[in-house]
Amino acid sequence: MDYLEFYKLREHPFSNVVDSRFYYNSAQQSHAVMKLKHAIDARRGLSVVIGDIGAGKTTLARKLLAELEEDCYEAALLVIIHSSVSSDWLLRKLAIQLGVETPGDSKIELLGQIYSRLQAIHEQGKTAVVLMDEVQMLKSREIMEDFRGLLNMEIADGKMLNLIFFGLGDLEEVLSLDEPLKQRVSMRIRLSALSEQDTGNYIRHRLGVAGAPEGLFTAGAILGIYQYSQGLPRLINTICDNALLEGFLFKSLSVDEKIIKAVAIDLGLNGS
Repeated sequence: MDYLEFYKLREHPFSNVVDSRFYYNSAQQSHAVMKLKHAIDARRGLSVVIGDIGAGKTTLARKLLAELEEDCYEAALLVIIHSSVSSDWLLRKLAIQLGVETPGDSKIELLGQIYSRLQAIHEQGKTAVVLMDEVQMLKSREIMEDFRGLLNMEIADGKMLNLIFFGLGDLEEVLSLDEPLKQRVSMRIRLSALSEQDTGNYIRHRLGVAGAPEGLFTAGAILGIYQYSQGLPRLINTICDNALLEGFLFKSLSVDEKIIKAVAIDLGLNGS
């Protein structure tokens, strides 16, 4: 028997793998999606989402991508996984994401192909959108200048390409590598941690999706989770997953504040 069977859960409720079924539509996330869609539909060009580690930037990016219907948008999500990305590699990757079938070898050729592809997308009545996660890793003036060049591609009613950057606070410094690009940011959204109330609602929502009985986490446990996690969703998931395992090992029918404290000590967390 594992904790799923013990607590009568259909699946793990607190995995940190992004799963749309567990998406908690907080007021902050809902407003962010609406603002970003407005910027996209108005063809504003560049929008930026900044948040701390574990604040839900990747979750928001995937939610926004799911909201962009294929018949209206040519949309893609590109995740930066290391800091040694070259300008040519990035342009080639963007070209592929936008549907360029055989990307060229030179930057000039790539830019021409991207421009032609963006024209074709516009003629199809669609809006081109590329969402980029972990953009703070791109600490290159050349890359920032290339982004500015892409944003210079325009049609009568706005930019041909919408870029949405997601990143940590360092993203502001990266944008500052090219001041004209920084001045082109049409919208800035800062994701903050969940409030105490939203933390409780978030936990109950995920438990409900997984089929948990009501009251599995006591009010004291939820308060403790908020204090130790500071409202960061990724850390909430980690604490809750460990708490369910701890509760199962001690055959506790509910998860209370004592279990949360024990888990926090194991994880090296200090509540405020």
